[in-house]
Amino acid sequence: MTWTTRTAETVLSAVMGGLFVAGCLVVVDTPGRILATLAAALFLGQAGRDLLQRPRLAAGPDGVRVRRLAGPVHLPWGPLRIGVRETRRLGLRTPTLELDTASGPDDEGVLVVLGRRDLGADPAAVARQLRELDPRA
Repeated sequence: MTWTTRTAETVLSAVMGGLFVAGCLVVVDTPGRILATLAAALFLGQAGRDLLQRPRLAAGPDGVRVRRLAGPVHLPWGPLRIGVRETRRLGLRTPTLELDTASGPDDEGVLVVLGRRDLGADPAAVARQLRELDPRA
């Protein structure tokens, strides 16, 4: 089973980047060109990241595989803890999926935090599906 950023969001990031690049040609003043260039770089960078990290999360019989910019990481089912954390800022609730392999306070382990945009689905629903796939359950 796999989860990844929705294709529509990736396309929208690329289109917005292209619009800002086109805006660089239209804007006459230097500060406006700099701002449009920075915005274009951010949108195109986000679209590029989305394409490079497809699928973002994959679960199989031997564990979970997460694609990151630094390279993929494999998290075996044995030490893996699956949780959902909900933070609240400015009145908005933001759920995130947390995958943790630390076995104790002295063990560094690996902590992966993924949001709704990363997964293309609700983090709580993904956590339920991962728990169902976990052979320890």
